[in-house]
Amino acid sequence: MQRRKLGESGLEVPVVVLGAWAIGGWQWGGSDDALAERAIHQAIDCGMNAIDTAPVYGFGHSEQVIGRAVAGRRDSVLLFTKVGFNWNDTRGEFAFETVGNAGQPLRVYRNSRPWAVVREVEDSLKRLRTDRIDLIQVHRRDATTRIADTMQALANLHRAGKVRAIGVSNFSVEMLIEARKALGSIPLASEQPKYSLVAREAERKLLPWALRHGVGTLVYSPLEQGLLTGKVTPERAFSETDARRKRPTFTPTNRLRVLQLLDRVVRPIAERHAATPAQVVIAWTVAQPGVTCAIVGARTPEQVLENARGGELRLDSGELASMRAAFEALQLEGVRQPSFLRRLLERLSAIRRRRT
Repeated sequence: MQRRKLGESGLEVPVVVLGAWAIGGWQWGGSDDALAERAIHQAIDCGMNAIDTAPVYGFGHSEQVIGRAVAGRRDSVLLFTKVGFNWNDTRGEFAFETVGNAGQPLRVYRNSRPWAVVREVEDSLKRLRTDRIDLIQVHRRDATTRIADTMQALANLHRAGKVRAIGVSNFSVEMLIEARKALGSIPLASEQPKYSLVAREAERKLLPWALRHGVGTLVYSPLEQGLLTGKVTPERAFSETDARRKRPTFTPTNRLRVLQLLDRVVRPIAERHAATPAQVVIAWTVAQPGVTCAIVGARTPEQVLENARGGELRLDSGELASMRAAFEALQLEGVRQPSFLRRLLERLSAIRRRRT
């Protein structure tokens, strides 16, 4: 698998990182722990040896599964986790209400205060059964806490050897500038934005900024939670505990539109490469300027192997361009297009009207 340096952190990462939200069970209709552990072993064995998780993924459960799976193999894997969401303390900024894996109601708060960050790292170290975290990331901005205070707490943990690199997730460019300045001589290793063929807002400012300033990016949801695999048909039913059931991108109409586009544009490319549409979509994602790697979720060894192949596949410039053009013209019901894409589509529509 291709590997790249993550910003100026000193970490070298595979272009496909194993996403561990689903194995935590929360919002994914549960999970099979034994199967998830086998999936993690498969990822390490095939070179996809970086795992991205967070305490809030199953409220500690994802980290616990990973800790058991990597026991005895710690030096063969990179562990990425996060701080900033707390479900046991009401201090901070209220984020959302949810239901835990056992059906219990939970209120979750954003809390990136220094004491909370330190406590979260210590808890994650115990769950992951390790003495260091390779990449710690602020999950989302906590508006009740200065970014500089959070970064200083993480810098102290870095100096203590408990975290090897520091990153952030879901930050704007302005927030990134503030975080980078606060870290001083310690590099801001990475940002983690949402990015896929149907969600390209990061192209407008964030990816170009990261590329210019040597900050790595780990993009999440490159397969749009399975929508871009070509396997989610309009007839498929999601359980009550699966968050995709309520996402506007997963309406039957939108699923059909995506499937038709995948069949028309992506599947022929996949056939030329003896690959699957999902592998082609992953390959397209990691080929985009400013993208260091893509976080792709998996719950089975078979899914891991399919995703890993996407990190080995290389598309030519014509294939990359044809996929971009096709998806830029795609319009999904109830899904707001980024303003720059809306303007592009409006201009294209105006040109077509003039020609007719």
